Amino acid sequence: MASVRRKPRAVVTGGAGFIGSHVVDAFLAREYDVLVVDDLSTGTATNVADQARLERMDIVDGEALSHAIRSFDPDVICHLAAQSSVTVSVRVPSHDLDVNVRGTLHVCEAAKEVRSPVVFASTGGALYGDKAPIPTPEHATAEPLAPYGASKLAGEAYVGTWGRLRGQPNVILRLGNVYGVRQNPHGEAGVVAIFSDRLCHDRAPTVYGDGKQTRDYVHVADVARAFLVASEGGQAGAFNVGTGGGVSVLDLLAELQQAAGTSVAPHFEPLRAGELKRSALDSQLIKERLGWVPTTSLEKGLADTYRWYAEAVKAAS
Repeated sequence: MASVRRKPRAVVTGGAGFIGSHVVDAFLAREYDVLVVDDLSTGTATNVADQARLERMDIVDGEALSHAIRSFDPDVICHLAAQSSVTVSVRVPSHDLDVNVRGTLHVCEAAKEVRSPVVFASTGGALYGDKAPIPTPEHATAEPLAPYGASKLAGEAYVGTWGRLRGQPNVILRLGNVYGVRQNPHGEAGVVAIFSDRLCHDRAPTVYGDGKQTRDYVHVADVARAFLVASEGGQAGAFNVGTGGGVSVLDLLAELQQAAGTSVAPHFEPLRAGELKRSALDSQLIKERLGWVPTTSLEKGLADTYRWYAEAVKAAS
């Protein structure tokens, strides 16, 4: 009797979070078995699809992480669990170090035991700094302005080094400013989610600085697809994941207001420590090597995202 071939398996750390849960959905749609590792400090169990298995644990606990990954025996590990707030990293850099550096080392060690490649979620703008050319290519010098960028740079070094030591095609994805549904509108990160929530409640959004600082906004569905092609592409290295265009905070707000049908004047506050003035990513390399290009326009992505938040607010009222 012929043996039944098992389905491919993926571990997604941080898979109960905003981006991670969309990555989980992408792998499930590709008919993978998926294990989600998340301590639920910022993610929620309701983000995780029923078909995935959820293990609640902290990646800083290396022994527990290693046991979970050995037991599941994945074909790939997508590592998204992180402390991702720039302002929190400025206030508590030691926490950033524990989660983003030590935690990433533990993921690399666990991956080594089961010989699985790692796809690591890094950062674009926070890594390159304000002096980089726009749009920024991968070979630009990293000059992070906050501990968050520094911790991601250190994580990249471990992922790359462990990949070279083992001859595995570990991949680093340097993400632009990711937006879309499920993002927490009550945190410090995720301006699209925060603005959408404020507009839904007819409250003035807060703009830090003069609002002219630019970011490369990339839709979460495109980002999830980047993790999928990076997992299956057999390529090693670092790749930017963005649109190549910089959009100012004020222009972003204007686009959202058009989707919402509002005209709420923003409230201005001083620019926060560690924040960039401009960012846009050159993603030509991932297009050439892995065939990835963003397909969701900012206009459509923002309209869909605002509609989701508006429906959530309506359902809660």
